[in-house]
Amino acid sequence: MEKIKCRIKKNDKVKVLAGKDQGKIRKVLSVDRKHNRVLVENVNMVKRHQKPGPQSRQGGIVEGEAPIHASNVMIICSKCAQPSRIQAKVLEDGKKVRICGKCKELLDA
Repeated sequence: MEKIKCRIKKNDKVKVLAGKDQGKIRKVLSVDRKHNRVLVENVNMVKRHQKPGPQSRQGGIVEGEAPIHASNVMIICSKCAQPSRIQAKVLEDGKKVRICGKCKELLDA
């Protein structure tokens, strides 16, 4: 399986475009570039049954986030505060940065 280009990074604010949590604006907790999935805060919550073990003495039903596909989220620009596409640009010093597709403002601080 080849690595897919994912322009979303950890701690970005994103809007969920599809699924049961459609319309929510949350923060990205982690990015899995190999499978092109993102883990978003309090989105796609699932319940898992956990057995008692050495680390957790008590078993039971544990609730947590499950990853969603990166195509189902859109980044929120910090300046225009709207969901927008991401463009890439190479600066004069050779550094590659992300740019908002609507207001052309830098997304990378």
